[in-house]
Amino acid sequence: SHCTKCSCSSGKETDKETGNTKKKDKDQPFVPKIFFGTRTHKQISQITRELKRTEYSRVPMTILSSRDYTCIHPVVSSSGSNRNEMCVELLEGKHGKSCLYYHGVHKVSEHYALQSAHRLYQAWDIEDLVSLGKKLRACAYFAARELMVGADIVFCPYNYLLDPQIRESMEINLKGQVVILDEAHNIEDCARESVSYGVTESQLKAAREELDFMVNNNIRRRDHEPLRAVCCSLT
Repeated sequence: SHCTKCSCSSGKETDKETGNTKKKDKDQPFVPKIFFGTRTHKQISQITRELKRTEYSRVPMTILSSRDYTCIHPVVSSSGSNRNEMCVELLEGKHGKSCLYYHGVHKVSEHYALQSAHRLYQAWDIEDLVSLGKKLRACAYFAARELMVGADIVFCPYNYLLDPQIRESMEINLKGQVVILDEAHNIEDCARESVSYGVTESQLKAAREELDFMVNNNIRRRDHEPLRAVCCSLT
């Protein structure tokens, strides 16, 4: 006889239930998210402040921003330009350390879900999220990303929508969504910045010295000679 605690106890019923579930999913209309892109984080603050004054202030939302604005780890947040690298090292558990704040991300989403259930939910700003993260000892950076799943409005800088690498890393899918670009005449500058890279003369010289070593020691000479020529021409 079939067991009663798994799907094999009634195969036909399981198939029927699965079919009903698929039908329900199919009947449910697709509701697009609104991705609102701005040039600066300061403009997002202005927009969310205005949102609070409208009847849509209770709509689920989130704000995507860099670790520079949302990291609350005392060591990482006080570091210079390598916050991303330090964060990744903590998440990977390198040097035997991990981020305690990352493991508390769910506390933020639960807080806003509870507020929504009691009709106390209000539009918030990055500073509000960071303050809540510190209070709950939960990472504001990853909390904002988790809140994107249930959000109707997602605020973010232009490059989060324009740069394909950032879109991929932030798991942003714009297909079928609504995209609003505030002050869109600034898009050209943002697009140029997304595909541009800055390098100093000292970095070029250091790269050329390393490539000289590779070529002189016949290490993949065919690949490194053209790279050395590029460094020399740029210098």
